Amino acid sequence: MIHLSHSAVEEILRLKLRQQNSQVFFRLGIQPVGCSGLSYLTKFDERLQPDDQICDCNGVQVAIDANSLSHLQGLTLDYSEDLMGGSFRFHNPNAVKSCDCGNSFSISGA
Repeated sequence: MIHLSHSAVEEILRLKLRQQNSQVFFRLGIQPVGCSGLSYLTKFDERLQPDDQICDCNGVQVAIDANSLSHLQGLTLDYSEDLMGGSFRFHNPNAVKSCDCGNSFSISGA
């Protein structure tokens, strides 16, 4: 389904500790914005939707809505830091075009 690198797992768990509610889970999805047509969505969420798929990725519960699932199939989420700070990096085998920002992409037929 999807994969989280070791550094992405560590960062998600670090960020989760800062949440007021320890029962939150990590949500990954797409939204129709961005310079290439679609943009990645990452956030913590307290509620599951009826169509959510839950993936256990090295101890991190990741919720993905049904509309996003086919676009994220095979995705690897990584996290890296450089002099400008840290950010998540998306490696999506379904993306046929990506923007330089790394958060926007398009797929065939979209």
